[in-house]
Amino acid sequence: MSAISFGRLRRPAIGLLAACGLMSAIAAAADAAEVVALGASNTYGKGVNRGEDFPAQLEAMLHAKGVHVSVANAGVNGDTTGGMLSRFDSAVDGSTRVLVLQPGGNDARKGVGDQRGGNISAITAKAAQRHIRVVMVENGMLRGLTHQVDGQHLTPDGYRMLAAALLPRVMGGLRK
Repeated sequence: MSAISFGRLRRPAIGLLAACGLMSAIAAAADAAEVVALGASNTYGKGVNRGEDFPAQLEAMLHAKGVHVSVANAGVNGDTTGGMLSRFDSAVDGSTRVLVLQPGGNDARKGVGDQRGGNISAITAKAAQRHIRVVMVENGMLRGLTHQVDGQHLTPDGYRMLAAALLPRVMGGLRK
């Protein structure tokens, strides 16, 4: 093909490619849902590199399954359920369909253990008002997973194992 005839085809071809790309982006946006992981240090991924925390690994696993969603990490080291409740509105937006809630054990460590149940109920009620499904990550789910030397926080492999355990529950929440 000569340069002249290629030049004549370039504009329509570029327009067609751009339209296809735009349609793909619109279709992907329509299928996109957001998952928010709200919690304390084991949500944040204390002691591991960014990308090795369970929310990042969960997002990668969802993508590998063809589920095009973003998983936002709203974990804060040392946070209590009261802090999570106060951050709920800034962490969760209108595109959130699933909330992975990891309340942790900081309430007891900080002397506010009596508030834990009420705060969790308030968080789940706020999620229900917005039609957001909640996937709970209680401390018992961390047993048997690989921990760092502090005995509290998971290793990258432990976070991978947690993400794998959460994967079917999160996918189920996205389908409903």
